[in-house]
Amino acid sequence: MGERYAAGMPANAWNWVAVWRRNYLGWKKIGLASVLGNLADPMIYLFGLGFGIGTMIGPVEGTSYIAFLAAGMVATSAMASATAETVYGSFGRMGDQRTWEGMLCTQLTLGDILLGELAWAATKALMAGTAITIVATTLGYASWPSILCLLPVIALSGLAFASLAMVVTALAPSYEYFIFYNTLVITPMLFLCGAMFPVNQLPGAFQDVASLLPLAHAIDLIRPAMLGRPAGSMGLHIGALCIYTVLPFFLSVALFRRRLMR
Repeated sequence: MGERYAAGMPANAWNWVAVWRRNYLGWKKIGLASVLGNLADPMIYLFGLGFGIGTMIGPVEGTSYIAFLAAGMVATSAMASATAETVYGSFGRMGDQRTWEGMLCTQLTLGDILLGELAWAATKALMAGTAITIVATTLGYASWPSILCLLPVIALSGLAFASLAMVVTALAPSYEYFIFYNTLVITPMLFLCGAMFPVNQLPGAFQDVASLLPLAHAIDLIRPAMLGRPAGSMGLHIGALCIYTVLPFFLSVALFRRRLMR
């Protein structure tokens, strides 16, 4: 029992880098197309809603609607990018491509592979979130110094969403099942967590639900930084994102160990 548990956990603190590098080298060939694809949805929301609805309503929480929306789109792009890379990319490497099978024949453990996959998904989230931040800053909806403050928050948010999605990847029998996760979890978070409108406009019960969701914690860290305001309860938000990163990771290790190492 102890040997099986050890085989599922990371062997050391650096083996995951090999998995990250392998994924990076495979992605580099289509890197530009991938970045543009990750930018498409949040940019459509940003410009479509920002310049559309934004012209019909006044300031939101003391700023223009498009500036309010821009921060939500940074967090949303990190969520979408990390989730897509995990549920589709990692699932493909585990299943059809049999990449994980080959890795498990080396000195890498299952935990090393999962850490590398999460780190890679967080990297893609960081690229997507940073790109939206640069666009928003160029248009004057954020300050340039805020980008440096946002980088670790975007990366941590990507880790949290990738870790959650890894549990879904461990449970899903096929690609078709991911639509349930996207429809029942990801999309509701987009509308509940303050990405498009203030959470305090929701009924009290929905506000309570939103306060527990990772996207709300990410937005509560990102929006004040982009708008040059002090962030309240930073420790709570960072701690919540860390919990969403760590606990699902250990759960996914157990699920994958049962699925792959029988």
